Amino acid sequence: MIGLIPAGGMATRLGPLPCSKELLPVGGWAEPDGLRPRPIITYLLAQWQRAGITQAFIVVKPGKWDIPAYLGDGRAFGLNLAYLTVHEPYGAAYTLAAAMPFIEDRSVALGLPDVLLSPDDVYATLAAHHATAQPDLTLGLFPCARPQTADMVDLAADGRRVKGIVIKPSQTSLRWTWMAAIWSPRLSDLLTTVVATDRAARQHEANRAELHIGAVFQAAIAAGLRVEGVTFPHGHALDIGTPAGWASAVRLGRE
Repeated sequence: MIGLIPAGGMATRLGPLPCSKELLPVGGWAEPDGLRPRPIITYLLAQWQRAGITQAFIVVKPGKWDIPAYLGDGRAFGLNLAYLTVHEPYGAAYTLAAAMPFIEDRSVALGLPDVLLSPDDVYATLAAHHATAQPDLTLGLFPCARPQTADMVDLAADGRRVKGIVIKPSQTSLRWTWMAAIWSPRLSDLLTTVVATDRAARQHEANRAELHIGAVFQAAIAAGLRVEGVTFPHGHALDIGTPAGWASAVRLGRE
């Protein structure tokens, strides 16, 4: 399994920043002389280390060179990192697609670098389920209080099979959103196809909307791929890419 981190976004919702949002400090590391600021992305790397994921690609947009400058080869954070660049500003699905020629037939752990997940073993739990049940896509599902800002997941009565993904619904009775994922090579192939189709459509639609990762997951369901969810009913997924999320993260860092 290889980790994959999309880091091509510019955090426009947070306004001007002194660094890439993936490096914004949240909380800190305890050192003998006090706390040292801890960048948000390192919490994801720690999750992966616990899950036994030892290699990862980070896909960055040109100009976000502070990320490789800080993380380096990753050994200081318990895994080996490599970097790719994306030059198409059409959404996170395009960012992920830039890595597909290098993934080959490996399973992928998708990590959102500006999201704080709890408990600390989210990816270890997902990896165990993915290895045992062997679906095409395993999603880590968390309760969502603001569905109009999220990819909401329609979960079957068995509490496992994912029936659909609804992106930012204005009204819904759905309660789960996905915030972590592991997938097998069939999903990687589909991602490549969906992005290629969208790219071709953009030649005729100048104002076409960004391609969300959730749209790729919905395409997988429509294509008959097996998608399963693992729920974390007492877990939390805090997105610091919004002003409200950042404020919550600051409060957590002070506690």
